Amino acid sequence: MVAGLEDFGHEVRQWLAENCPQSMRKPIEDDSDIYWGGRQASFKSDDQRDWFERMAARGWTVPAWSKEYGGGGLGKEEAKVLQQEMRRIKARIPLQSFGIWMLGPALLRYGNEAQKKEHLTKIARGEIRWCQGYSEPNAGSDLASLQTRAEDKGDHFLVNGSKIWTSYADKSDWIFCLVRTDPKAPKHNGISFVLFDLASAGVSTKPIKLISGYSPFCEIFFENVQVPKENLVGEINLGWGIAKFLLTHEREMIGGLGIAQAGSKKLSAIAIEEIGLEHGRLRHSNLRTQLAWQDIDAWSFLLTMERAKDESESRQGIGAVSSLLKYYGTELEKRRHELLMSIMGMEALGWEGEEFDNGEIARSWLRSKGRSIEGGTSEIQLNIIAKRILGLPS
Repeated sequence: MVAGLEDFGHEVRQWLAENCPQSMRKPIEDDSDIYWGGRQASFKSDDQRDWFERMAARGWTVPAWSKEYGGGGLGKEEAKVLQQEMRRIKARIPLQSFGIWMLGPALLRYGNEAQKKEHLTKIARGEIRWCQGYSEPNAGSDLASLQTRAEDKGDHFLVNGSKIWTSYADKSDWIFCLVRTDPKAPKHNGISFVLFDLASAGVSTKPIKLISGYSPFCEIFFENVQVPKENLVGEINLGWGIAKFLLTHEREMIGGLGIAQAGSKKLSAIAIEEIGLEHGRLRHSNLRTQLAWQDIDAWSFLLTMERAKDESESRQGIGAVSSLLKYYGTELEKRRHELLMSIMGMEALGWEGEEFDNGEIARSWLRSKGRSIEGGTSEIQLNIIAKRILGLPS
């Protein structure tokens, strides 16, 4: 590490030691441990509030964004040092946000200056929570078949249609949405990328109950919703390019869930608590092997993600590599939940009641199956990997 980065690393370590509460260095136990921001947000504890506010004040919710847009103004190497130091003390991410992971990069690349100034700082400060309006009942993997219409009414668009599998639409404030602005154009053309407030007249949401019993997904309906023209990102009818760019960030984000155990309780620690040791090691040799492989694969995947991000700096985004990260990350997460089910045995099958933590283990195991569908199915990702990375014929 060069001298300047060493000094920065020392500064970060000292600042984190003084400002990251001890409770924010513990594994995440449930959804209330995650702060998403937005108009409806509330803090679980004073420590959670303090941690978020201290990080946001430094711009470290989005450390690599410029200070002008609420970021920390850090270079890529400095941002990596911050990430490493946070990981070293197991510090929780202060703010989770689709605005940070998906919309922010798209606005930085395609948004005009007024849109950047209006939305990016609010994202960085957790003032607005965003959701993604992409999939429709008849446009999932074939997203370009979407039919939600936006008619040009002079100073605004009039939006009619619906979206499905919209994560947290019932808890979000604004939506970034794909709409068809030219129904006569070929399906990949005539699509535009717009932003609008979900408090607008004509917007309604309906939660979708999943097999896990939870409802993170929603249907969302638009009936004569007025969207100001200034909320069009990029050029009209050219939204498909923005959509593809944003999808690479979504897939990278979903893939990153495969290493989420870095912020959760270690499987090996859970196994020791539940099964116990014999002669200083777990009694079940097969389980020991699986745990070791899971840990090795998780850290190898983490390093692969970091390398891919570094390499993407010299290109315009991460591109098709996001499909590789999404596919392997979701497989890794599913394996982790399968292992947890094996460790917990009969206790993992409990569905309700405090003694089973209201079925958290079984419900999370079922939820993990959906990761290989959302953001583009595993089959779609494998096709992209085969064609665009391996260069195999169709």
